[in-house]
Amino acid sequence: MTTSVPNALLLLAPNCPHCPTMFELLGRALKQGRLGRLEVVNILAHPELAQALGVRSVPWSRIGRFAFSGVLSPAELEHWIRHAAQGTGTAEYYAAALAAQGLAQVLDMIREQPASLGELLGLLAGPDTKMIVRIGIGALMEELQGSETLRGAIPQLGTLTASPLPQTRADVCHYLGLTASPAAIPWVRPLLGDPDPQVREIAAESLTLLGA
Repeated sequence: MTTSVPNALLLLAPNCPHCPTMFELLGRALKQGRLGRLEVVNILAHPELAQALGVRSVPWSRIGRFAFSGVLSPAELEHWIRHAAQGTGTAEYYAAALAAQGLAQVLDMIREQPASLGELLGLLAGPDTKMIVRIGIGALMEELQGSETLRGAIPQLGTLTASPLPQTRADVCHYLGLTASPAAIPWVRPLLGDPDPQVREIAAESLTLLGA
């Protein structure tokens, strides 16, 4: 597996009681060579950066492509540094963020990295995916309605229509309708004969959305 040393960004404020802890943890990781660079910004001096990143509270940190609010434990920090170095952990990060109602944060990341939507959709196939995560995925799909990013996911969504889980088939059928693309129709039409009545109903609604 290819690895690289990730960089980190930390936003803090002088009156923040928890910021020194995160500063110390990240500084230690930098000294140990597990981070390539650590940029520390005082948001009182540079509020424009916090505004641009949508940061509302500190400490706020970004390790590689993963962003966090609050203080991470040493074990959590090590966990995400390792994932950032190996280029893994995206699905796990998305699940955790959605469970914490971090929809905007996930949406921003997917807009920056459209290919990572595939890892998010992979969560739909898992029977153990929490309902709050599924709800978050649904809200995110609504935000992406009609976008090139969502249309690019049609093949993966189509594959998931064969899931043994009725909830997954129903969800992806709805998301295929949101693509507003005729390419989704061949995946949705067979679900009109699905054994689950909810899936059949959503298939009919999605075909109407798709003009079929």
